[in-house]
Amino acid sequence: MDTHDLFLHVRVVIGTVLGLSIARLLAGLARFVQHPGRDKVYPIHLCWAAAILVLVVNFWWWEFGLGRVHIVTFQLFVFVIFYASLFYFLCVLLFPDDMKEYAGFEDYFFSRRKWFFGILALIYLVDVIDTLIKGEAYLRGFGAEYLIATAIRIALCGVAMATTNRQFHAGFVIATLAYEIVWIFRHYQTLPGAA
Repeated sequence: MDTHDLFLHVRVVIGTVLGLSIARLLAGLARFVQHPGRDKVYPIHLCWAAAILVLVVNFWWWEFGLGRVHIVTFQLFVFVIFYASLFYFLCVLLFPDDMKEYAGFEDYFFSRRKWFFGILALIYLVDVIDTLIKGEAYLRGFGAEYLIATAIRIALCGVAMATTNRQFHAGFVIATLAYEIVWIFRHYQTLPGAA
C-alpha cells in the first residue's frame, strides 16, 4: 500500500470521529429548539459550543497537512485517532446525555470545567506535536505566533480550570472564537498545495 492510500485511510477515520463530534454539537444545540424549557440555557456554554465547532472544522482542514508526511506508521495512525477523539470527548462534555442532576447548563458547565479545560489544554499541546509531525518547515511557516498563542491558550485553560469568574470565562470564549476565525481566514484561503 502506498502513502497516498494510507493517507486516505487515515482521513476516513479522522472524518468519522470528527463527523461524530459535529453531530454531537448539532444535536446538543437542537435540544434547545426541541425542548426549550427543559434545560436552562447558558450563553457562555453556547459560545463554547460554537468555539469547539470552529476548532473541530479547523482541525479537520488542518489535517490536510498530513499529506506532507511521507511515511505513515501505525503509531502516527493511533496518534491522529487519539487527537481526533479528544475533540469528540470535548463535544460530549459540552452536551451530556443527562442533565437531571444539574440546575441548568451554567451549573453543569462550571461543575465540569476542570475536565473541559484540561482536555482543551491537552488538545492545544497535542496540536503542536501534530504540527511537528508534518515537518519543521511546516511549523516554521506559522511563525512564532503559533507557539506563543498556544502557550497563552494553555495558560488560560489553567486559569479557567481554577476560576468560576463569569467575566473571565466570557472573555476567554469570545477571544478563543475570534482568534480561531481570524486564524482560519489568514491561513486557509485555499486547499493546501492548491494555487
